Amino acid sequence: MSEVDPTSPADVGYAAAMRELDDIVRRLDDDALDIDTLAAEVERAADLIAACRERLSTARLRVPQIVADLDTDDV
Repeated sequence: MSEVDPTSPADVGYAAAMRELDDIVRRLDDDALDIDTLAAEVERAADLIAACRERLSTARLRVPQIVADLDTDDV
């Protein structure tokens, strides 16, 4: 049985968070998880998903600003 990673989701990069989410899904598909582990895994997944959504939202705002700044630098 694996333990949930104690690293804060905010400190995990997007790609690493997605890999960890894939790992969690694989473990959740395993019927051998006990209820305590199941709850911890689901909670960790929810935290990782929230962190990924925040990173995506930030990127959606920043990328157009960066591109716009590049365009104004050419003038």
